Amino acid sequence: MTFMDAMKLSGPMAFNIMIKPAGSLCNLDCHYCYYLDKAEIYGGSEPRMSLDMLETCVREYIAANDVPEVTFNWHGGEPLVMGLDFYRKAVELEQKYAGDKIIHNTLQTNGTLLTQEWASFFRDNDFLIGISIDGPQDIHDKYRKDKGGAPTFDKVMRGINLLYRSNVQYNTMSTINKACEGRGLEVYNFLKSIGSRYMQFMPVVEHVKYPLGKNGKPMKAARPYIVDPSEEGAVIARWSVGSLAFGKFMCDIFDYWVLNDVGRYFVNLFDAALACWCGEMPGTCVYGETCGGNSIIEHNGDLYPCDHFVYSKYRLGNVFENDLREMMTSPEQTRFGIEKRNSLPNKCLKCKYRFACNGECPKHRFNVTESGDTGLNALCDGYYKFYSHVEPYMEKMKELLKQKQAPAGVMPWARMRSVAGK
Repeated sequence: MTFMDAMKLSGPMAFNIMIKPAGSLCNLDCHYCYYLDKAEIYGGSEPRMSLDMLETCVREYIAANDVPEVTFNWHGGEPLVMGLDFYRKAVELEQKYAGDKIIHNTLQTNGTLLTQEWASFFRDNDFLIGISIDGPQDIHDKYRKDKGGAPTFDKVMRGINLLYRSNVQYNTMSTINKACEGRGLEVYNFLKSIGSRYMQFMPVVEHVKYPLGKNGKPMKAARPYIVDPSEEGAVIARWSVGSLAFGKFMCDIFDYWVLNDVGRYFVNLFDAALACWCGEMPGTCVYGETCGGNSIIEHNGDLYPCDHFVYSKYRLGNVFENDLREMMTSPEQTRFGIEKRNSLPNKCLKCKYRFACNGECPKHRFNVTESGDTGLNALCDGYYKFYSHVEPYMEKMKELLKQKQAPAGVMPWARMRSVAGK
């Protein structure tokens, strides 16, 4: 544990929690969804948070944070399956327990269940909505299908149009998967065309196991289970993006963005990189030095340290039975957080871009280095390609910020550089 770790633990409590009131329950069957299979942890039943549990979560979460503003992040599965009355009750409880704190709400949805009633509620209660959409129709429909195997693009677009017409704030979350390779700029321009100004891109690299047939062999035609990479027999999923393809995807977007869109459109990786170049916190947990500040509460109150580590061995306790503050500062949570830094292989420790990458998310650290060290991020080559490509522009934006000028000032400089062929 470092001095900064100790300072963080001894300072005012401030953390984010993702609340999953419907657990893994969803009306879609996206191929790459790492959460659908979590139902097995809870007996395969359809999970739904009770109103008593909702009140406990709201009360404990607000009380445990020592900061003036608290954000509720509603996630799934698909959180809209809980119905509108559930969120009306949630807002009522937030007001009941807020005290002098300001409460914010965000909700991540696949967009297919949105109605005018939902849109009006989100607008009237200042919800920020995250829409899951992967890009143009052929890309989106490749892996995002409903339970019957039907495409979902048209339904999502109807939902987005409802939000737009109702003046609801929305951002987009898009996976970078096999179908996206080589189409970064096309995806970016599509997201701009549907009104997204804040874009989160999430690379998909998953491990799966296929169910066994009567002959004892894997049934490759069946839906595979997404599993922990360490599980025996696990293989890379066919929809996973290649490392260098991921790097190219982000470089292609960056090359257009840095010439035209700085300060107008925002991409999570670009924002995080600039923050790290300036010595600030990246604002996105995957690029932080340690983990542990973005935990999740399941439908039954179980607390886990991270959305990507909902496995029984990582369970921290239950908010109905244990104090949330104590769980968030427990030795198990602390150990999980600092292990991200302490488990980096030597290759990462010596890398010039460690300050910006920090090994990215531990869920992707299953490769082996040339010297035989375990724990190398599967996207390492892609990240190195990206950071080396954007380095001069990050340095320029850092210089502008030091001079108290807006980063958008990098655009004319970048255009001159482009004309010069650099």
